[in-house]
Amino acid sequence: MPRSQFLRIGLAALLLSSTGAKADDIDQLPVTATFVISGGFWEGDAEIESAPDVGGNGATSPAPEEQPAPQTSEKAEPQRGYYKLVAIRQPDRTAKIYLQQILLTDSGPKVLESVELEEFSAIKAYVTDIRPEDSTGVTRQPGLFATVYLKTDPQQLEPEGWTVLIDEFGDIRVERETN
Repeated sequence: MPRSQFLRIGLAALLLSSTGAKADDIDQLPVTATFVISGGFWEGDAEIESAPDVGGNGATSPAPEEQPAPQTSEKAEPQRGYYKLVAIRQPDRTAKIYLQQILLTDSGPKVLESVELEEFSAIKAYVTDIRPEDSTGVTRQPGLFATVYLKTDPQQLEPEGWTVLIDEFGDIRVERETN
């Protein structure tokens, strides 16, 4: 048997064996989610708050019960995480774009906050793509830079580019790209 065929069979077996464990994860993604990117990073103190469900069913994430912080002389490590941009298709085919701040924990990622980026809703954006600044996954400075490609008219030939920028202080800017 040729080596390339052996590798294809092995890869197929690996993919088939791992799909059962991950099927529930992908089924949780709303069918209205047209684009999802994650990138950038943040560090600092943050509290988990109730976040709106970007799937559009009106549910919110439960807030954790408040517990007093343990009294220790050790300095707590700063919290860390990353950002996600999510485009959710609306019944009129336009999209709402949400920015999520994700906290990395020992038990897995948790949504700290989800906010709708009103700049896109105000112009009734037809989102055609969302791209991170760098697809390598390596970011050296805190924050996020991503480009949202959209049309304000579905018949428009070329999409416009809009940037979403989060600086190292967590300030968010959304603006049309200029060349």
